[in-house]
Amino acid sequence: MQQENANTKTSSAASNGSKEATRRKRGTRGPSIADVAKAAGVSAQTVSRVSNGLTNVEETTKNRVLDAMKQLGYRPNRAARALKSGQFKSIGVIMFTLSSFGNMRTLDAIATAASQAGYSVTLIPLQDPTTGTVSGAYDRLREQEVDGVIIIFEAHLLDDADITLPNLPAVVIDSNAGYGYPMVDTDQAQGARFATQHLLDLGHKQVWHIGGPTRSFSATHREESWKRTLEDAGIEAPPVIHGDWSTESGYQIGLKLARNPELTAIFAANDQMALGAMRALHELGRRIPEDVSIVGFDDLDESTSFWPPLTTIHQDFYAVGRLSIENLLQQIAGTGSVDDFTTVPTSMVVRKSTAAPPASTRRPAARKKSVAADKG
Repeated sequence: MQQENANTKTSSAASNGSKEATRRKRGTRGPSIADVAKAAGVSAQTVSRVSNGLTNVEETTKNRVLDAMKQLGYRPNRAARALKSGQFKSIGVIMFTLSSFGNMRTLDAIATAASQAGYSVTLIPLQDPTTGTVSGAYDRLREQEVDGVIIIFEAHLLDDADITLPNLPAVVIDSNAGYGYPMVDTDQAQGARFATQHLLDLGHKQVWHIGGPTRSFSATHREESWKRTLEDAGIEAPPVIHGDWSTESGYQIGLKLARNPELTAIFAANDQMALGAMRALHELGRRIPEDVSIVGFDDLDESTSFWPPLTTIHQDFYAVGRLSIENLLQQIAGTGSVDDFTTVPTSMVVRKSTAAPPASTRRPAARKKSVAADKG
């Protein structure tokens, strides 16, 4: 009998939905909470609970209400809900580029974590990240009524003298600027140290670096750590050649490096540039890893299919996105700290692109600075 009553109510919702559609075509008002409640055979309070995502509603009742909403074409009044709860259940994200692997993975993690928490995401991509465009992005987010904002700074162009962050809860990713807001980032320095020390431990006398763009915070952190690791080993760092994160830039730089007969080891600031350099090495007859070892950074899904499979540094982009959302939601709830600076550990992934150098070029045996204990 209970099932029969549920079926009758669902049928009633469908019938009422058809009638409501006819009314809308005639230009009358849209469906209200009362209309949904009547169609689903529940109280208006129950419809409100379902509409606001509350969990104190039985699953069968919830589904009946959702079916009625769908049949009637009911859409909750976002402004009214925000007025009542003080929240819009929406988060803004400002990004300086959509082209980099890391940013896209981080954005995916942010969107997933936000959705799980019941929040939508509004994305504002900036192709020309100047002070004016960033300020304009903040204004657009205010107009779209967000509860907080996550900002992915990918360039050395903003500091306290240039811009003031919005008067909203905010989290900054991939930055070393002191904005007085919580920051979340991969431990870039740790990853670069792992990569460089791995090559030194194999016996390479020198490690050349293919750097990322000079305006990138993450590229700068990796470069500085690479240089510091060499200096700690008593090795003067060679000149850095900077790419733009692309495979093509790695290829062009690889053509230059491959002609150096003393070259035995390369640390590339990302996997895509490492792939380009590997192509150049193959073309010029430098065997990997017999003649030249190479390490990347990011751990692309495709890095296992490079030839040979690429030794690289794994970044946990999902953790960066998740922790950013968690921190932001704590601020929205009034429980977070603006002084938090969270670093997400990296790990070394050893594959087939690294090996000991030719015997004639090996470093004298020395006490190793093992990174094994830091591996994820």
